[in-house]
Amino acid sequence: MARDTTARDTTARDGLPQDTVPEDTVSEGTVPEDTVPQDDAPPKDTAPPKDTVLRKDAAPVPDSRLQRELAGLDALELGGGGRSGRLLQRSWSAVWPMVTAVLIALFAWQVVVWSGWKDPWVLPGPGDTLPIFWDQVTSGRFWDAVGLTMQRAVIGFAVAVGVGVVVGALVSQFRVLRRAFGSLITGLQTMPSIAWFPLAILLFKLSESAILFVVVLGAAPSIANGLIAGVDYTPPILLRAGKVMGLRGLTLYRHLIMPASLPSFVAGLKQGWAFAWRSLMAGELLVIIGDTTSLGVLLSQARELNATAEMISYMIVILIIGIVIDQLFGVADRAIRTRWGVDQD
Repeated sequence: MARDTTARDTTARDGLPQDTVPEDTVSEGTVPEDTVPQDDAPPKDTAPPKDTVLRKDAAPVPDSRLQRELAGLDALELGGGGRSGRLLQRSWSAVWPMVTAVLIALFAWQVVVWSGWKDPWVLPGPGDTLPIFWDQVTSGRFWDAVGLTMQRAVIGFAVAVGVGVVVGALVSQFRVLRRAFGSLITGLQTMPSIAWFPLAILLFKLSESAILFVVVLGAAPSIANGLIAGVDYTPPILLRAGKVMGLRGLTLYRHLIMPASLPSFVAGLKQGWAFAWRSLMAGELLVIIGDTTSLGVLLSQARELNATAEMISYMIVILIIGIVIDQLFGVADRAIRTRWGVDQD
């Protein structure tokens, strides 16, 4: 009886199609999934706590700890000195290259004197010149001369800025004027300013107007070309955006074109000042008005008296004034670059 039952079970199992085998039937040599030990099962994905930050190369770090680390790094980067420390560091980084250059120049000057190229009364060394330079700086006559020279420089440069801005604005906006006067402005810029003095003396005699005439002609072309270059390099997309916003005529020029051309315009102002300063020094050497005393007059008198040390001291003063004005333009340029986000410091 048992044999027949076994036979029937075997026949029934063999007669079943393969696709009707129950799902829970386990084939030979396999182990049910629920019999896998829990220790060998792969860990399930678990989300990190909300107060952690995941990083690819490190374990999760709490936000508070990460903020403390970042604050410590910022403090190390800033040197821990605050705003005054940063200002002192920036000042030192700007001063020490100039001090080094001055020391190198003084050493080279002394080496030339030691070489015996010229007699000491023709080319005195720094040891003989610097005390005279200090005596001149502490005298009232010297500061009167500096005041007159700077007054002429400021007035001449201001007039040159007005003329240059008007000419540059007109030439940059009208193609006819650009074709007519564009090359002429560049030619005036390259013309030596001292070549204007014979004409200036004939027109204005030995007067302040003669000096002002040459200073304006020396500086205005550079200022005009700087403005023209700035307008030419204004992105067209800005012009289209301004017109879409309703900017026209002077409003467009004031609120869009001038700010966009400001970097080139400042460069033109800097170059214009250099030409104005050179023109002024040449004018004060050639045009001596009555009993007025300026740096050019003092320089000319020292040359006539063969007082080389005094002459060199006046030249040093002229150089220092030029460097100071250049630094002021540098401050304006750095402010513009910082505002535009292109400062690399």
